[in-house]
This record gives sequence, structure tokens and C-alpha cells, in this order.
Amino acid sequence: INDRIIGLASSGLHSNGFSLARHVLLDKGKLSIDDTPPELTKNIGLELLEPTRIYVKTLLKIFKSFNVKGLVHITGGGFFENIPRIIPDVCRAVITRNTWDVPPIFSLIQNMGRVEDKEMFRVFNMGIGMMMIVSEKECQEIIERLSVLGEKAYLIGTIEKKEGTQDSVCFSES
Repeated sequence: INDRIIGLASSGLHSNGFSLARHVLLDKGKLSIDDTPPELTKNIGLELLEPTRIYVKTLLKIFKSFNVKGLVHITGGGFFENIPRIIPDVCRAVITRNTWDVPPIFSLIQNMGRVEDKEMFRVFNMGIGMMMIVSEKECQEIIERLSVLGEKAYLIGTIEKKEGTQDSVCFSES
């Protein structure tokens, strides 16, 4: 309780949510894989083929110097299905919106498909490919070390005691 959640930037979709992405962009949006919407810097095909970021080398270096209490890869199931796997049932993760950069592909899918926020965070990584649970005391130093190691890392939330029937994952705006 009172631990911090550090989010590591993803490189894109990370091979998750392709059914929804294809439906929205190609079927509903009538885009071609060769189209480059104004929101993107490369065409749809290249955006969807962006390789999944691999964090293992960076994380092994972090483990040598710091106590990482939890680690979760944000894969299929997004925030809502993955985070609860690493926190005790008596706790919840409070994720603070607008603390990291959400890549434009996610906004494009959400706007074009009129997909609700909760569904976006259930299906996609929304720009966070990996999360670490760390002590409040070590948090800033870990973020600085991650930056030196070439990772974009963000303080994105906290672990709190869950009251009654509260959800295991919730979002706050500040």
C-alpha cells in the first residue's frame, strides 16, 4: 500500500487489439494500409507492424540495484485484466490519466471507432507496455535510471487499500 506504479512506454499496439484496430481503421474507417492519416507519421500498415518493445535487458539491470515489488506486461486484456494479476486482492491500482504520452494510433482508433475509454484500456496498452510496482522511496531514482537506460518511464499511479467492492483498477484525473 502506497507503492508507486511506473509505466514504461510501448512502441505501439504490441500485437494486441488487432481485431478491433482492423475493424475500426480498415472496415469502418475505410482506410487502406497505405494511408497515412494526419495524426500519424507513417502509414497504417507500418503502424500496425511496429515491433513489440522488449524490456528484458533494461529490467535485468534495474533488478540488480532496486527492489521491484511487481511487474506486469500490458498485453491482451489491457490495464483491467493484467494489473490485478500482480496486486493483492485487498489493494487497488489508481492510475492517473494524462501522466504519459498516448501514441496517436490509439486516439485515431478511439475517435474513428467511437470506442469508449474503458474499452480502449481493456483492449490496448494505450502507450504503456510494462508496469513496475516499486516503493515510494525508490520510485524517482528508478525512473531516472530507466531514462539513462533509454526507456521512457512515467510515474502513472499508486497502490491503495481497496475499500469494500471497489474495482482493482481505477483511473483518476489528477
